[in-house]
Amino acid sequence: MATVQTQIRIEEDIKKQATELFNQLGIDMSSAVNMFLRQAIMREGLPFSVEIPRYKPEVMEAMEEAKRISTAPDTKRYVSFAEALEDIDLSSMD
Repeated sequence: MATVQTQIRIEEDIKKQATELFNQLGIDMSSAVNMFLRQAIMREGLPFSVEIPRYKPEVMEAMEEAKRISTAPDTKRYVSFAEALEDIDLSSMD
C-alpha cells in the first residue's frame, strides 16, 4: 500500500514524552499515528473519550509545578524518606 508523507506540529515536550513511550512499546511515532488513525476510522470518531478534567485549574497547575520540580536537574534528591525528614529537622533548627 502506498504511503504519503504528512507533517504535523507537536509541542516539543509532548513529542519527547510520546517518543519515549512508543520506544518502550517497540513502535515509532509513525506507527503510533497510523494506529490512532485506524482506530478513529473503525470507531467513526476519536478512539477515546474527551472530557473536561475533574480537577480545578489550581490543582492542575500544582500538578504541573510538581512535575517541573521533580524533573529539574537541580532538585535535591533523597535516598529515603527518613533522610528527607532529617533534612527538614535540621532546617527547622536554623
